[in-house]
Amino acid sequence: MTQNTSPAVKRYLRRIAVFMTLYMVALFGAKWLFQAFVPQGALAYALAIVPALPLIGVFWAVMRLLVEERDEYMRMLFVRQSLFATGFCLTIMTIWQWLQNFELVPPGNGGFGAAFLWFIGLGVGAIYNQVTMGDTFRKEADQ
Repeated sequence: MTQNTSPAVKRYLRRIAVFMTLYMVALFGAKWLFQAFVPQGALAYALAIVPALPLIGVFWAVMRLLVEERDEYMRMLFVRQSLFATGFCLTIMTIWQWLQNFELVPPGNGGFGAAFLWFIGLGVGAIYNQVTMGDTFRKEADQ
């Protein structure tokens, strides 16, 4: 399988690298600040939200890829992958919520929330594309 090196994919990969680097810095920074200084009030809320911002950027980067990719076949593969991820995430989170509602699992999810499950779903969606379409990231012209 050849790698798709379209300009849209190159931009996507750069964006993902930047956002994930920012996420790691924000996550470790926020955790350190909470342990070292124990922020209170509005500052605590603001600081707790900071690691979420780069993850929101990752969502934006994925959706931007869908807009910028010119190859319709590749766009279709990315859309299928994103839809699979969304369905996967919603299914798991819905089941977890109902298990919580009936007090069969403890409140919370140990940090494994919707974003984490959606990213796992993207990976599983790529596998789904491979199994059902025989393709994940190859241009139609390369087949």
